[in-house]
Amino acid sequence: MGLFLLACILYLACALLIVAEVFIPSGGLISVLAIICVLGGIITCFQINTLVGFIGIIAALIMIPGALYLTYRILPQTRFGKSVTLAPPERKEGDAIPDTSVLKEMLGEIGIVISPLRPVGMCNFSGQRLECVAESGYVDKGKKVKVIKIESTQLTVRLIEDIS
Repeated sequence: MGLFLLACILYLACALLIVAEVFIPSGGLISVLAIICVLGGIITCFQINTLVGFIGIIAALIMIPGALYLTYRILPQTRFGKSVTLAPPERKEGDAIPDTSVLKEMLGEIGIVISPLRPVGMCNFSGQRLECVAESGYVDKGKKVKVIKIESTQLTVRLIEDIS
C-alpha cells in the first residue's frame, strides 16, 4: 500500500508541476521536475508488479495530456484563470483593418487617442478607429497623435505636444 501511495503522490506532483510550468517562467526546470516525478511514479508502479506498472504508463499517457488540456482550455475560464491571464484586445464594430493602400494615404494624419497607447491602442482618425503603436512608450487617452510611419498594416504614431 505504501508504494501505491507514493506512486499516486508522484503522479499528482507531476500534474501540479505541469500546471505550474504555464504560470511560472523557469526555463524548463519545472518540466524536468514533472518528468522526473512521472518516471518515478512509473518505476514505483513497476515495483508493485508488472500489471500495475503498465497501468501506471497508461495513466501517465492520459494524465499528461489531460493536465495540459485543463491548463490551457478549462483553467482560463475559471475565476482564478481570468485573474492571471491577459484579456484579448477589445474590438468594436468598425475596427476592421483597412487595406495597406488606404493606410499609405494616412501618413501625416492627426488623430485622437481613444484607448491608452501602451504602446499599442486605438486612435480615431476622422471617425475611423485604427490600432496604432506609439513611437515612444505610453500615451494617455484624449491626446493628439500624428501618423509618422506605416509598415504593412501597422501605424506608428507620435504624440503631438500641445503648445498653449
